[in-house]
Amino acid sequence: MTSSSSGIVFGLTAAALGTVGFLTYQASASAPAHLPGPQASASADVPRAARDTRHPAALPGGSGRGERVVYSLDDDRVWLVAPGEKVKRSFMVTPSMVDPEPGSYSVTSRSNRAVGSDGTPIEHVVRFTMVEGVAIGFSAAVDGTTPAPDPAVRTGGIRETREDGDALWEFATIGAKVVVIR
Repeated sequence: MTSSSSGIVFGLTAAALGTVGFLTYQASASAPAHLPGPQASASADVPRAARDTRHPAALPGGSGRGERVVYSLDDDRVWLVAPGEKVKRSFMVTPSMVDPEPGSYSVTSRSNRAVGSDGTPIEHVVRFTMVEGVAIGFSAAVDGTTPAPDPAVRTGGIRETREDGDALWEFATIGAKVVVIR
């Protein structure tokens, strides 16, 4: 390629980028005010999953498909779902002070033993997201307690009993799917 043809390619590329930028600006300036902007989160519109109120441990409809951990923010409950939509286990948890947005996540890290952000010795920590610098995950207190979190401390630990923590630890390895619902 000669320098003159390189200049032509450069000029055409710059013109194309300028045109796309201008058209993007025009489209955003003329969009109706009621439409959400690009910063709006699709997960904010996640509907509340259907519940069987007679059987609270029953898997909610609309909670995803396949092998997964389902965590309900509204019900403070977890379901361990095996292939074929079979619930292996369901249990109540004590929520953290910082909630993840509804949506689908993957287990990103695990720790056999640690100290929680509230100073509590914990085990079988299964983390799946971060919210404003706070790690969000499941864990069990080594002493077996599940007290309500201190509202003055920004914690991300969703606490479960040691028995439930053992089951989740065995089920949710790195990369396992976690679905958070309302």
